[in-house]
Amino acid sequence: MNAITLLKNDHDELKGYLEKGEDTTERAIKTRADILATVTTMLQAHERIEEEIFYPALKAHPKAKDLVLEGYQEHHVIDLIVGELNQTAQDDEIWGAKFKVLKENIEHHIEEEEGDMFKTARNVFSREELESLGEQMEALKAETLTGSLARK
Repeated sequence: MNAITLLKNDHDELKGYLEKGEDTTERAIKTRADILATVTTMLQAHERIEEEIFYPALKAHPKAKDLVLEGYQEHHVIDLIVGELNQTAQDDEIWGAKFKVLKENIEHHIEEEEGDMFKTARNVFSREELESLGEQMEALKAETLTGSLARK
């Protein structure tokens, strides 16, 4: 699978869970816990394939360096919010607000990736390179998800 297609599919799936999470209330303790667990696992796998494979390959191109550096920082901010959410009770009134901030940060990150970053990637990588990166990313994602499930 093409690297960009893989990332786009992840983005679309993640957005669906973010919508569901934002629509919950303080009474939806189990639903919130399940959604946050899924989002946390998805983000771990997604960030890993970007940070270990896609970003380093893209960063080697001068036109993409600043986009990649910003991507790393956006991941850091998202991870901080996820960490705080995982420490907040699902029935706490602050949980919903914090989840909304997470959703907004992820949506902003997705917009930037799917815009400038993906456009740059299409310009600097050949179709074969994008396929090769995608294969590596799929393997690492599967390994990460398998490890996450084993720890549960």
